[in-house]
Amino acid sequence: MMSSRAPRPTPGYLEDDAPPPASVRLQLGALQALCRQTVAVRLALVLIGAPFALANTADGAPRYAVLAAAVLGVMTSYALLRDWDRVGPRLLAHLSLMALDLLFVATLLLTASPASPLAYATVCTPLLSGLLYGWRGAGAITGLQLVVIVAVFRAWAQRPGAGISTLLIAGFCVAAGIIGVTLRNLLFRFGAAGEALSEANARLAAAEAVESERAFLAREMHDSVAKTLHGLALAAEALAVSADHADPGTLKRQANQVAGAARRAAAESRDLLSGLRRRTDFGAARVDVSAELALRGREFAGRAGLEVELAKPEAPLLLPYATAHHVLAVVSEALENTHRHARATRVRITLDTAGDTALDLRIGDDGVGLPPGTAPGDLAKTGHFGLLGMTERAASLGGRLRPGRSPLGGAEIHLHVPLAQTAPRTPQEEAAHA
Repeated sequence: MMSSRAPRPTPGYLEDDAPPPASVRLQLGALQALCRQTVAVRLALVLIGAPFALANTADGAPRYAVLAAAVLGVMTSYALLRDWDRVGPRLLAHLSLMALDLLFVATLLLTASPASPLAYATVCTPLLSGLLYGWRGAGAITGLQLVVIVAVFRAWAQRPGAGISTLLIAGFCVAAGIIGVTLRNLLFRFGAAGEALSEANARLAAAEAVESERAFLAREMHDSVAKTLHGLALAAEALAVSADHADPGTLKRQANQVAGAARRAAAESRDLLSGLRRRTDFGAARVDVSAELALRGREFAGRAGLEVELAKPEAPLLLPYATAHHVLAVVSEALENTHRHARATRVRITLDTAGDTALDLRIGDDGVGLPPGTAPGDLAKTGHFGLLGMTERAASLGGRLRPGRSPLGGAEIHLHVPLAQTAPRTPQEEAAHA
């Protein structure tokens, strides 16, 4: 059933006072900037209008009175401008202190007359009250100032042009009060919107960091613990099949394989947990990727019984530890996929530094190859996350990974990483890129 209550209209800038932002520091800081500018404008108006007012005032006591009012205005405005950091919060907390400013307005108008250029300096009082107090405060101060203006007009009613000048000054005061409140509401609304945007960005950054950590954990578990546990399960199944008819030597060898796989799984889990707790930045630590590729190629050839060719530069390729970790993890995953899925007999690993500006690494085989149109997301939906993990590792290094067809006839993984951006991205950057 629909509610019978009408939606609440959104207040406009000239309807209600906008609520101040939650941050008091933001409130005082923003008001300080606008109020200081208002005081500075009044100081300039007094300095500019004083010579004209003195020139149009009769000699004797009237001229001295105008001079005294101008000096008082300059000194008061300068003091406010200089010490606004201390005076401003007190004015903001105590509306009654603005009565002192009304006293200055009355003095200035009585001595210089509403027709004097100095009278325009009084417009800053309702503007300042609008900035500080909103509609209620601005209405009270502006109303009192209008009373002062009317009283002064009676004192100068016989002077030619006094009526028009008084009406003009009164209109400017009302407009200045409205402008002050409008600026205050705009400032507070922008401040509240800025706070909401900062909170939203903080929540988004936290969500991105969590998502990045989840992706990191999924990659590391897939590339280490999950594969070891899979091998452990296969070894245990072989041991169970051989238990009834195999000789003791075979059973002992298979049992050792199971025990070794279990120990590797425990060690990899411990390393993974330690890495999650530390996430240490290894800083200046460097790894020779060429030497590591040769070592892993020999280990894979001995374990899988495949022919492994390695083409690499003669000079060592030193990369930061975190970068080398991602690159070698891509190689290990590609070799493991070749061993488990490709039915290949030959693997070729090619490393090229492309003029020291980028790293190009290709891992190809002579197996059955990838199905046409294979995409990381499609494989992930079927429970195969290896290609997706390799793609995410490449993206974290600012590079790209492309599966394709190998010259040997099977599948090929091409990893391209700019060497100028070998520092892995932060969790927020990696999640945003993904």
